Amino acid sequence: MTWILIAIVVIIVLWFFITYNGFIRGRNRSEEAWADIEVQLKRRYDLIPNIVNTVKGYAAHESTAFEKVTEARAKAISAQGTPDAAKAEGELSGTLKSLFAISEAYPELKANTNFLELQRELSDTENKIQAARRFYNGNVRDYNTSLDTSPSNIVGHMFGFQKKNYFDLPDNDAAQNPVEVKF
Repeated sequence: MTWILIAIVVIIVLWFFITYNGFIRGRNRSEEAWADIEVQLKRRYDLIPNIVNTVKGYAAHESTAFEKVTEARAKAISAQGTPDAAKAEGELSGTLKSLFAISEAYPELKANTNFLELQRELSDTENKIQAARRFYNGNVRDYNTSLDTSPSNIVGHMFGFQKKNYFDLPDNDAAQNPVEVKF
């Protein structure tokens, strides 16, 4: 009888440690995935001034659009937390669309090799951001599911593990549709 009690206690303790370590792994995977998003966003932020300057050379009188892109970029860089970052990214996407709409009116700009290369790099970066966002949201889903399901939620709440936010874009047209980059 004592062996059975000892076995039950050992199983419970093992389950407890395995569950706790699962939360640690989930939290770390989510943080790593967020870091991947930040790398791609930084790359995007670094490309934007080059694109703005290239378009400025052809459409200097469109200063309002350039200011909006610059302001949206600054907001996105300084955004704190997932919800704020998602909102700022949505605004930045909208301003980039207006910038590329301006470029449509200048055929010589669309033929500029530097501008074409910047568009290609931005398009590649946008794709990488989408992939990193899907990866992050998948990790957050798994982590949050562990926090919501029983009996692992007991361990999660006992040690203060908090749910993470998804990196969702706000519900507006500019944010939901990707930046259209035409070649």
